Amino acid sequence: MSSIASAIIVVKTVILLLGGAITYIAYRAYRRTHSASLQMLGIGFAVITLGAFLTGGATLLFTLSLEAGVLINSIFVAVGLAVIMYSLHLERG
Repeated sequence: MSSIASAIIVVKTVILLLGGAITYIAYRAYRRTHSASLQMLGIGFAVITLGAFLTGGATLLFTLSLEAGVLINSIFVAVGLAVIMYSLHLERG
């Protein structure tokens, strides 16, 4: 395994742990308050975290090119950020 592959595994693991923790905290806050904005916030972070994890794994395990991995990851990030922005809009409404 190359040093780049090892670095990808380490970074993706950190992203999974941090993103999972943020998602869990948002979920707990939603359960306590029943706030739709907190629910959507958690979903947004879950999408971003899942995208980073899946594309990192796909890049390492399958013959997915770097460009395709970046594109797929960017789609997950864009969707997750859109959901987070929507959750902030809900708070104003």
